[in-house]
Amino acid sequence: MLIEGPVDMTTPDGERVCSDRFMVAVCTCRRSKTYPLCDTSHRRKVRATDPARDDD
Repeated sequence: MLIEGPVDMTTPDGERVCSDRFMVAVCTCRRSKTYPLCDTSHRRKVRATDPARDDD
């Protein structure tokens, strides 16, 4: 999710996360190694094939 920056957030465990960028990508999939900021980890997920769409 993109939000307008600058951003100053506090995580549930008390860590403070700041960004001075004009747009900030916030992770919503919880796979990011830099959570709560997005590192595009969601792109690495391998999608399962849909057996109903199998053309064999």
